[in-house]
Amino acid sequence: MEEERLEMKLGSYGGKVSVLEWETESGAAEETMLLWGIQQPTLSKQNAFVSHSSLQLRLDACGHSLSILQSPSSLGKPGVTGAVMWDSGVVLGKFLEHAVDLGILVLQGKKVVELGSGCGLVGCIAALLGAQVILTDLPDRLRLLKKNVESNLRHGVRGSAAVKELTWGDDPDNDLIELPPDYVLGSDVIYNEGAVVDLLDSLTQLCRPQTTVFLSGELRNDTVLECFLEAAVKDFVVGRINQSQWHPDYRSPRVVMYILVK
Repeated sequence: MEEERLEMKLGSYGGKVSVLEWETESGAAEETMLLWGIQQPTLSKQNAFVSHSSLQLRLDACGHSLSILQSPSSLGKPGVTGAVMWDSGVVLGKFLEHAVDLGILVLQGKKVVELGSGCGLVGCIAALLGAQVILTDLPDRLRLLKKNVESNLRHGVRGSAAVKELTWGDDPDNDLIELPPDYVLGSDVIYNEGAVVDLLDSLTQLCRPQTTVFLSGELRNDTVLECFLEAAVKDFVVGRINQSQWHPDYRSPRVVMYILVK
Protein backbone atom coordinates (compact mmCIF):
# COMPACT_ATOMS: atom_id res chain seq x y z
CA MET A 1 0.00 0.00 0.00
CA GLU A 2 1.39 3.37 -1.02
CA GLU A 3 1.86 5.87 1.77
CA GLU A 4 -0.19 9.07 1.70
CA ARG A 5 1.53 11.89 -0.14
CA LEU A 6 0.62 15.42 -1.07
CA GLU A 7 -1.07 15.34 -4.47
CA MET A 8 -0.99 18.49 -6.55
CA LYS A 9 -0.50 19.87 -10.04
CA LEU A 10 3.05 20.71 -11.08
CA GLY A 11 4.16 22.99 -13.89
CA SER A 12 2.10 22.91 -17.08
CA TYR A 13 0.72 19.42 -16.53
CA GLY A 14 -2.96 19.36 -15.60
CA GLY A 15 -2.99 16.04 -13.74
CA LYS A 16 -2.29 15.66 -10.04
CA VAL A 17 0.96 13.97 -9.08
CA SER A 18 2.40 12.57 -5.85
CA VAL A 19 4.93 15.12 -4.64
CA LEU A 20 8.13 13.70 -3.18
CA GLU A 21 8.90 15.50 0.05
CA TRP A 22 11.14 14.25 2.81
CA GLU A 23 12.71 15.74 5.88
CA THR A 24 15.41 13.11 6.42
CA GLU A 25 18.32 11.90 4.33
CA SER A 26 16.66 8.52 3.94
CA GLY A 27 13.73 9.96 1.95
CA ALA A 28 15.11 8.99 -1.46
CA ALA A 29 15.87 5.47 -0.24
CA GLU A 30 12.31 5.16 1.09
CA GLU A 31 10.89 6.24 -2.29
CA THR A 32 12.88 3.57 -4.13
CA MET A 33 11.94 0.89 -1.57
CA LEU A 34 8.31 1.93 -1.94
CA LEU A 35 8.51 1.69 -5.73
CA TRP A 36 10.13 -1.73 -5.74
CA GLY A 37 7.58 -2.90 -3.17
CA ILE A 38 4.52 -1.61 -5.05
CA GLN A 39 5.54 -2.39 -8.62
CA GLN A 40 7.84 -5.40 -8.08
CA PRO A 41 9.60 -4.79 -11.42
CA THR A 42 11.72 -7.94 -11.36
CA LEU A 43 8.59 -10.11 -11.44
CA SER A 44 7.37 -8.75 -14.78
CA LYS A 45 8.54 -9.17 -18.35
CA GLN A 46 11.30 -6.90 -19.60
CA ASN A 47 10.85 -5.19 -22.99
CA ALA A 48 7.09 -5.71 -23.19
CA PHE A 49 6.69 -3.10 -25.96
CA VAL A 50 10.02 -3.36 -27.80
CA SER A 51 12.36 -5.96 -29.26
CA HIS A 52 16.11 -5.39 -29.17
CA SER A 53 16.71 -8.05 -31.81
CA SER A 54 14.58 -6.23 -34.40
CA LEU A 55 15.94 -3.64 -36.82
CA GLN A 56 12.86 -1.48 -36.38
CA LEU A 57 10.01 -0.72 -34.01
CA ARG A 58 6.56 -0.07 -35.45
CA LEU A 59 4.13 1.98 -33.38
CA ASP A 60 0.89 3.80 -34.12
CA ALA A 61 0.77 7.27 -32.58
CA CYS A 62 -1.14 10.48 -33.32
CA GLY A 63 -2.79 8.96 -36.40
CA HIS A 64 0.58 8.00 -37.88
CA SER A 65 2.27 4.64 -38.26
CA LEU A 66 5.81 5.23 -37.02
CA SER A 67 8.73 3.05 -38.05
CA ILE A 68 11.72 3.60 -35.75
CA LEU A 69 15.01 2.11 -36.95
CA GLN A 70 17.23 0.46 -34.34
CA SER A 71 20.85 -0.65 -34.33
CA PRO A 72 20.95 -3.81 -32.17
CA SER A 73 24.57 -4.48 -33.11
CA SER A 74 25.62 -1.28 -31.28
CA LEU A 75 24.08 -2.39 -28.01
CA GLY A 76 27.17 -4.31 -26.97
CA LYS A 77 29.34 -1.18 -26.92
CA PRO A 78 29.98 0.17 -23.39
CA GLY A 79 27.60 2.95 -22.43
CA VAL A 80 25.51 2.71 -25.60
CA THR A 81 21.81 2.32 -24.77
CA GLY A 82 20.33 4.77 -27.28
CA ALA A 83 20.80 2.52 -30.30
CA VAL A 84 17.59 0.64 -29.47
CA MET A 85 14.22 1.53 -27.99
CA TRP A 86 13.27 0.79 -24.38
CA ASP A 87 9.83 0.40 -22.83
CA SER A 88 10.24 3.70 -20.96
CA GLY A 89 10.44 5.58 -24.28
CA VAL A 90 7.28 3.97 -25.64
CA VAL A 91 5.51 4.62 -22.33
CA LEU A 92 6.52 8.31 -22.30
CA GLY A 93 5.59 8.88 -25.94
CA LYS A 94 2.15 7.31 -25.54
CA PHE A 95 1.67 9.14 -22.22
CA LEU A 96 2.18 12.47 -24.02
CA GLU A 97 -0.34 11.51 -26.70
CA HIS A 98 -2.87 10.36 -24.06
CA ALA A 99 -2.44 13.49 -21.92
CA VAL A 100 -2.93 15.76 -24.96
CA ASP A 101 -6.04 13.78 -25.97
CA LEU A 102 -7.42 14.28 -22.45
CA GLY A 103 -6.68 18.01 -22.55
CA ILE A 104 -4.40 17.97 -19.47
CA LEU A 105 -1.31 18.73 -21.54
CA VAL A 106 -0.81 21.21 -24.39
CA LEU A 107 2.17 20.78 -26.71
CA GLN A 108 0.89 22.74 -29.71
CA GLY A 109 3.38 25.55 -30.42
CA LYS A 110 5.46 24.77 -27.33
CA LYS A 111 9.25 24.55 -27.32
CA VAL A 112 10.42 21.08 -26.30
CA VAL A 113 13.97 19.84 -25.73
CA GLU A 114 14.51 16.09 -25.52
CA LEU A 115 17.63 14.82 -23.75
CA GLY A 116 19.27 11.57 -24.79
CA SER A 117 16.86 11.17 -27.69
CA GLY A 118 18.37 7.88 -28.85
CA CYS A 119 16.22 6.55 -31.69
CA GLY A 120 13.94 9.60 -31.51
CA LEU A 121 10.50 8.12 -30.85
CA VAL A 122 9.50 10.49 -28.02
CA GLY A 123 10.62 13.62 -29.87
CA CYS A 124 8.81 12.50 -33.03
CA ILE A 125 5.56 12.01 -31.09
CA ALA A 126 5.95 15.44 -29.48
CA ALA A 127 6.37 17.00 -32.94
CA LEU A 128 3.26 15.19 -34.20
CA LEU A 129 1.43 16.69 -31.22
CA GLY A 130 2.38 20.20 -32.41
CA ALA A 131 5.54 20.97 -30.46
CA GLN A 132 8.66 22.69 -31.79
CA VAL A 133 11.08 19.94 -30.77
CA ILE A 134 14.86 19.89 -30.52
CA LEU A 135 16.07 16.30 -30.17
CA THR A 136 19.54 16.03 -28.64
CA ASP A 137 22.14 13.33 -28.09
CA LEU A 138 25.85 12.63 -28.24
CA PRO A 139 27.67 13.18 -31.57
CA ASP A 140 27.98 9.46 -32.40
CA ARG A 141 24.23 8.91 -31.94
CA LEU A 142 23.01 11.63 -34.30
CA ARG A 143 23.10 9.72 -37.59
CA LEU A 144 20.44 7.18 -36.59
CA LEU A 145 18.45 9.89 -34.82
CA LYS A 146 18.37 12.14 -37.90
CA LYS A 147 17.37 9.22 -40.11
CA ASN A 148 14.37 8.40 -37.90
CA VAL A 149 13.27 12.03 -37.64
CA GLU A 150 13.45 12.53 -41.42
CA SER A 151 11.66 9.29 -42.30
CA ASN A 152 8.84 9.63 -39.77
CA LEU A 153 8.09 13.34 -39.97
CA ARG A 154 7.69 13.89 -43.70
CA HIS A 155 3.95 14.55 -43.88
CA GLY A 156 1.13 15.77 -41.68
CA VAL A 157 3.33 17.09 -38.89
CA ARG A 158 1.69 19.80 -36.75
CA GLY A 159 4.98 20.86 -35.15
CA SER A 160 8.63 20.66 -36.15
CA ALA A 161 11.75 18.72 -35.24
CA ALA A 162 15.45 19.53 -35.34
CA VAL A 163 18.39 17.37 -34.23
CA LYS A 164 21.23 18.84 -32.24
CA GLU A 165 24.33 17.63 -30.45
CA LEU A 166 24.33 17.99 -26.66
CA THR A 167 26.69 16.42 -24.16
CA TRP A 168 25.28 16.55 -20.66
CA GLY A 169 27.25 18.79 -18.36
CA ASP A 170 28.56 20.95 -21.23
CA ASP A 171 27.23 24.47 -21.79
CA PRO A 172 24.20 24.21 -24.10
CA ASP A 173 24.07 26.23 -27.31
CA ASN A 174 22.19 29.52 -27.17
CA ASP A 175 19.27 28.27 -29.28
CA LEU A 176 18.50 25.74 -26.54
CA ILE A 177 18.36 28.24 -23.69
CA GLU A 178 17.94 31.75 -25.15
CA LEU A 179 14.22 31.04 -25.32
CA PRO A 180 13.78 28.61 -22.41
CA PRO A 181 11.97 25.38 -23.29
CA ASP A 182 8.40 24.92 -22.14
CA TYR A 183 9.12 21.22 -21.69
CA VAL A 184 12.16 18.98 -21.33
CA LEU A 185 11.71 15.26 -22.01
CA GLY A 186 13.89 12.27 -21.24
CA SER A 187 13.38 8.50 -21.29
CA ASP A 188 15.81 6.00 -19.81
CA VAL A 189 18.26 8.78 -18.96
CA ILE A 190 18.89 7.71 -15.34
CA TYR A 191 21.13 4.70 -15.93
CA ASN A 192 24.31 5.18 -13.87
CA GLU A 193 25.50 7.36 -11.01
CA GLY A 194 28.18 9.05 -13.12
CA ALA A 195 25.60 10.31 -15.60
CA VAL A 196 23.26 11.63 -12.89
CA VAL A 197 25.47 14.63 -12.05
CA ASP A 198 25.82 15.68 -15.69
CA LEU A 199 22.12 15.09 -16.40
CA LEU A 200 21.07 17.32 -13.51
CA ASP A 201 23.61 19.93 -14.56
CA SER A 202 22.03 20.07 -18.01
CA LEU A 203 18.52 20.16 -16.55
CA THR A 204 19.51 23.06 -14.30
CA GLN A 205 20.94 24.99 -17.26
CA LEU A 206 17.99 24.31 -19.57
CA CYS A 207 15.13 24.89 -17.15
CA ARG A 208 13.48 28.05 -15.95
CA PRO A 209 10.55 28.25 -13.49
CA GLN A 210 8.13 27.92 -16.42
CA THR A 211 9.76 24.71 -17.71
CA THR A 212 8.12 21.34 -17.00
CA VAL A 213 10.28 18.20 -17.14
CA PHE A 214 8.97 14.69 -17.83
CA LEU A 215 11.36 11.79 -17.18
CA SER A 216 10.50 8.12 -17.56
CA GLY A 217 12.87 5.34 -16.66
CA GLU A 218 13.34 1.60 -16.39
CA LEU A 219 13.45 0.28 -12.83
CA ARG A 220 16.76 -1.54 -12.95
CA ASN A 221 18.97 -0.18 -10.19
CA ASP A 222 17.53 1.27 -7.00
CA THR A 223 20.88 2.83 -6.01
CA VAL A 224 21.07 4.90 -9.21
CA LEU A 225 17.47 6.11 -8.88
CA GLU A 226 18.05 6.95 -5.22
CA CYS A 227 21.16 8.94 -6.18
CA PHE A 228 19.18 10.89 -8.79
CA LEU A 229 16.22 11.69 -6.52
CA GLU A 230 18.48 12.72 -3.63
CA ALA A 231 20.19 15.27 -5.87
CA ALA A 232 17.12 16.37 -7.86
CA VAL A 233 15.04 17.50 -4.88
CA LYS A 234 17.70 20.09 -4.02
CA ASP A 235 16.85 22.17 -7.10
CA PHE A 236 13.47 20.85 -8.27
CA VAL A 237 10.04 20.01 -6.96
CA VAL A 238 9.66 16.35 -7.95
CA GLY A 239 6.42 14.46 -8.41
CA ARG A 240 5.70 10.88 -9.44
CA ILE A 241 2.98 10.41 -12.07
CA ASN A 242 0.69 7.54 -11.13
CA GLN A 243 0.25 4.84 -13.77
CA SER A 244 -3.50 5.48 -13.80
CA GLN A 245 -2.68 8.64 -15.80
CA TRP A 246 -0.61 6.83 -18.41
CA HIS A 247 -1.99 5.54 -21.70
CA PRO A 248 -4.14 2.53 -20.68
CA ASP A 249 -2.45 0.22 -23.21
CA TYR A 250 1.11 1.30 -22.33
CA ARG A 251 1.70 0.74 -18.64
CA SER A 252 4.49 -1.30 -17.12
CA PRO A 253 5.52 -2.21 -13.56
CA ARG A 254 9.12 -1.93 -14.78
CA VAL A 255 8.79 1.78 -15.58
CA VAL A 256 8.43 4.91 -13.43
CA MET A 257 7.64 8.47 -14.53
CA TYR A 258 8.57 11.70 -12.74
CA ILE A 259 7.75 15.35 -13.34
CA LEU A 260 10.20 18.08 -12.24
CA VAL A 261 9.73 21.82 -11.89
CA LYS A 262 12.32 24.31 -10.63
